[in-house]
Amino acid sequence: MRAVDLERAQRILERLPPRWGGWLYRRARRHPGVARHLDDRYAQLLAGLAGDLKPPGEPPVTARLPETGLDQAEVLARIAAARSPEEEHVLRGYASGAVYHGDPTHVDFLNQAYGLQSQSNPLHADLWPSTVRFEAEIVRMTAGMLNGAEAVGTVTSGGTESILLAMKAYRDQARAERGIKRPEMVIPTTAHAAFLKAAEYFQIKPRLIPVDHTFRADPAAAAAAITRNTIVVAGSAPSFAHGTIDPITELAEIARHRRAGMHVDACLGGFLLPWVERLGYEVPPFDFRVPGVTSMSADTHKYGYAAKGTSVVLYRDAELRRHQYFTAADWPGGLYASPTLAGSRPGGLSTACWAAMMSMGEAGYLDAASRIMGAAGAIRTGIAALPGLRVLGDPLWVISFTSDEIDIYRVNEEMTRRGWSLNGLQHPPAVHLAVTLRHAEPGVVGRFLDDLAAAVEAARRAGDDPERGTPLYGMATSFPIRAAIDDVLERYLDLLYDLPRAGE
Repeated sequence: MRAVDLERAQRILERLPPRWGGWLYRRARRHPGVARHLDDRYAQLLAGLAGDLKPPGEPPVTARLPETGLDQAEVLARIAAARSPEEEHVLRGYASGAVYHGDPTHVDFLNQAYGLQSQSNPLHADLWPSTVRFEAEIVRMTAGMLNGAEAVGTVTSGGTESILLAMKAYRDQARAERGIKRPEMVIPTTAHAAFLKAAEYFQIKPRLIPVDHTFRADPAAAAAAITRNTIVVAGSAPSFAHGTIDPITELAEIARHRRAGMHVDACLGGFLLPWVERLGYEVPPFDFRVPGVTSMSADTHKYGYAAKGTSVVLYRDAELRRHQYFTAADWPGGLYASPTLAGSRPGGLSTACWAAMMSMGEAGYLDAASRIMGAAGAIRTGIAALPGLRVLGDPLWVISFTSDEIDIYRVNEEMTRRGWSLNGLQHPPAVHLAVTLRHAEPGVVGRFLDDLAAAVEAARRAGDDPERGTPLYGMATSFPIRAAIDDVLERYLDLLYDLPRAGE
């Protein structure tokens, strides 16, 4: 197929509805000429990312075990050398989210707690009952913080697993109690991608509902989307992209009236909103105080300031939680029961999580919330004052912004050149900063706003000149064929694990 034909085919695909375009894209992909053309184009799009992920000058690639084990001091030195440039970047507040506490003293404390239980495994409750107790206390403390005195739950590996498990529980409960064989979930378009992952993994049909101009879910659309197969409605507190809290009270009442569950994804806000509310900020009801809320997820490894790899999923009653479990009564290896997706779990992480919560206490969380909200308020005001930028919605500490005058992705690229790692968004094109304790350190807010002002001016001067960091999001917004974007994203994941072969 000639190049001119390929360009013509692309223009045709861009004008087709996504479902038709996806079908034609997959058909065209089978043609060798089309496949080569697309592979070359995708390689060009990812070329810049390859340099960022694996910059030149790194230590030689290790592709096989050393014949003789290295001295432990040398191994530790290599780890420290790899970590050093990364650590400086995040500790100085250049990252959106990612590191939520970061104070070296706190991190050292968590490392010590982990070390004391690094060999423990909650799967073997008879061997490590202390770790199991730590997990039970984490659940109880989290439930109490979210006004669920009678709520139950488990500790998971992160927000995604918490959401996956909740969706599995609703699916299995609906199958057992209501005979639903084709389950559906009603979720806002701004719901976390983990819900779509759960839909794919557990064969639950997602029904996406729109959000209003403030990026909050539309309750009327939710009511219209519910069918006899709906097992759960979900809302965010707040959403990852725009930092806004969905109308949980209205959504939960709709779900309750239609015999569906109501899951609140508070992975981002569960350990911050209770203290923000106590500080006097306006926070709409979002937790177990709302009668129709039947489950929640809250990440301890975000604003709970635990080590990476822990979250909590909560249920209003124990019966729903049981549908999360996996048991095998006839396995030759013995009686098997696992509460979460994983079998063996790192008891050290659960211990470090418990240690973080115990050391912070209510006063510590309240102080952290005060500092974060102070920094977030200054950042939001500063962004709104910059000509050409516009804050989206009415966020508390996750500040998303866009522009009606310049390419916001180019602004993001200019910020990247200045050392910042912000999150690119789409639908609409935007960028956000999730404010953490790192941004509450002296001088960080001023540095961010100064760099953002310079980035806006640089992007304005650049006009339509091509930029290294914008093609991927540019393609996603200008070429609305999901199969093509999936192709690129799959190649990106390949890139993470690719190592040069011998002789390359």
